[in-house]
Amino acid sequence: MSLLITPRTQDIGFPVQRLLPTRERQRVGPFIFLDHMGPASFPANSTAGDVRQHPHIGLSTVTYLFSGAIMHRDSLGVVQRIEPGAINLMTAGKGIVHSERMPADIRESGTLLQGLQTWLAMPTELEEIDPAFAHYPAAEIPVCESAGVRAAVLMGEVNGKRSPVKAHSPTTFVDLQMQAGATFAVHVAGHELAVYMANGSAMVNDELVQEHHLLVLDDAVNIVALGGECRAVILGGAPLEGKRYIHWNFVSSSTERLKQAGADWTENRFTLVPGEVDKIPLPG
Repeated sequence: MSLLITPRTQDIGFPVQRLLPTRERQRVGPFIFLDHMGPASFPANSTAGDVRQHPHIGLSTVTYLFSGAIMHRDSLGVVQRIEPGAINLMTAGKGIVHSERMPADIRESGTLLQGLQTWLAMPTELEEIDPAFAHYPAAEIPVCESAGVRAAVLMGEVNGKRSPVKAHSPTTFVDLQMQAGATFAVHVAGHELAVYMANGSAMVNDELVQEHHLLVLDDAVNIVALGGECRAVILGGAPLEGKRYIHWNFVSSSTERLKQAGADWTENRFTLVPGEVDKIPLPG
């Protein structure tokens, strides 16, 4: 069985295409949130596009850029420039606060920011672990190449290549750059998989998937690129047991825990990012 998800355009200070969660499907494997950011550019000497500090619990964020750069800062004291091809895995666990801002050189050059922002739900027994941040440069991400296909294995193992990224549950995440007519197939037993068409279009398991659409599948994927060059992302993993609830930037198996996190943020009980004062308030 397959499910084709149509994007919803959101404005978070710049345009994003939101694919997960939806009314039809909350998550694919551990992926419980998926935004395609941009492409967008931002005026020099401004704060346009900056995301002020805000909290998370019960999830891991994965930031992956196609172009541009983001400066990450968090309440652990980590300062990390995120650039295309790198993987940044921030585990919120029992609570973390971070900001994401546009570097001055990206603004001044007019470089387009474009990429994916995803959240991974945590196994219930790990929801309250200590927060952590891990950075994997692009040079550490393994790549499979075949006729007309470049496949970066961002998380998990595909076609004999294993990513060094350490997730909290079995996860598959692959960035495909494909020329017209090229094919790519993968089977990951026991995983829920989906294909997001970031650019261009393709036939996926004999179904047409157009730009900015997400096709949810089972554990086998076969992609045939159409037209010009296309960029497709395969994502998913082993299904997680139990329900998950989402409120704002919080994910938990407990609604009471979500309420507590909201109260903690409003009453300033989270540790903030060193040197930062402005923050995003809890939505009403």
